Amino acid sequence: MRQLETVSMRTKLSFGIGASGEAGTLWMFNALTFFFYNQVLGLPPDLAGYAVAIAIVFDAITDPVMGSISDRFRSKYGRRHPFMFAAPGPILIALFFIFNPPDSVNTDFQLFAWYTAFTIFLRVSLTLFTVPHLALGAELSDDYDERSKVMSYNTLFGYVGVVFMHVFVWFIIFDKFEGGQRNIDAYFPIVIYASVLIATCILASAWFTKDRIPFLKKPPDDGEKIGFKRLIKDMSGAITNKNYLNLLIGLFFLSVLIGTHETLGLYMVTFFWELTPYQIGFLIINNIIGYVLGFILAARLHRRFDKRATIVFTCLSLSIFWSMAVTLRLFDLAPQNTTWELVVFIICFGAVSSASGSILHISVMSALADVSDENELKTGMRQEGIYYSARAFFGKASNAFGHVVAGIALKYIGFPQNAVPGELSSEMIFKLGIIDGPFAMVWGFIAVFFYYRYGINRKYHAQIQEQLKIKKEANNSLNKPESV
Repeated sequence: MRQLETVSMRTKLSFGIGASGEAGTLWMFNALTFFFYNQVLGLPPDLAGYAVAIAIVFDAITDPVMGSISDRFRSKYGRRHPFMFAAPGPILIALFFIFNPPDSVNTDFQLFAWYTAFTIFLRVSLTLFTVPHLALGAELSDDYDERSKVMSYNTLFGYVGVVFMHVFVWFIIFDKFEGGQRNIDAYFPIVIYASVLIATCILASAWFTKDRIPFLKKPPDDGEKIGFKRLIKDMSGAITNKNYLNLLIGLFFLSVLIGTHETLGLYMVTFFWELTPYQIGFLIINNIIGYVLGFILAARLHRRFDKRATIVFTCLSLSIFWSMAVTLRLFDLAPQNTTWELVVFIICFGAVSSASGSILHISVMSALADVSDENELKTGMRQEGIYYSARAFFGKASNAFGHVVAGIALKYIGFPQNAVPGELSSEMIFKLGIIDGPFAMVWGFIAVFFYYRYGINRKYHAQIQEQLKIKKEANNSLNKPESV
């Protein structure tokens, strides 16, 4: 039994709120942990980067494994929901221990080992939710445009989670503690707040979408059980799809762009721009503007220009405008540090990059669902879990790539530990700007090339759906018992 093409508002909201839990987890890790371990605990930046690089090896294994398992899992609660319900507990445990290493963990090697171990634990735990959740979203509708709307809610709520974290951290916590983000005592209340937000959103999404279980697509009925050989077949089958492969490679280079910016974000506002915690809090305005515009415009742009053109253009504009404010400062074309004119300056460019990123994310998530349809036509199997495991992987990998790139770059330029804003040399600040500006931008340009090679448009997708319908009707007629 299949759902209607139009997804109800209740289901869209219930599905979308889960992204707030995922985003809250990723924001905690992406925005704070590298700075926390390097500038607060004193771990060298290259070791902080390597810790997350090691974790990415586990992501490369666990994400597709979770995708294959959730594609084939059978239970009375469906193939996605059992994992979504199981995820919050281990996520919260991992976050707590990442930000609360015991006093006995005090050498570089001990900090490195602690950070590595609980980073792996966190990312494996997040996989339990992210992969099944995204696959669930792809199953809610087969319609080309309705999918974009469903993923718009996912993206919007993801940014709602970011807003809730950003406002609490900068306006309520860092602004009240002496030394702000450099004060170790400020991080405990942040962990508590994040834990409540993450658990509430993930469990709400799982609970309020469970009524859709009877209408979702069923596991493949090919007689094969979950296992290593089946996983290899599923993964190799996905990789041979050229449209999927181009999206995948594009995601890789986009992840380097995003990860570099996110890892250096706290360094930039603290040392490059020298903003106060209160001023940093207002930078969320650019995200709010961008996310709302993305939510409103994504499906409309897909109808007007199709998904590939939208993906290419927004990836290009994201790459340019995310680095624009920093690049202009390198040419002395930005307002003075610590001024409100500078805050407005950053918000203006940030709003454009946020809108581009929002639309790009929605577009790629919707395109992956279309690729899953193409795969079903060619192989006869629904593999949303396998396809969306790539999105889950790169959602976490962007942070890992960024940590590695930023960590090596910071080590190369000799950026000091326990640095004090306003006391760094102009040469050091310029080098920091090069990394976050022109250097980061290049990775986005490479992603544009591969996104341009993506080939499923509205006409081709309509042909896929028509052929799937014909195959389904033929199978139904073959399986229909003959009348006596």
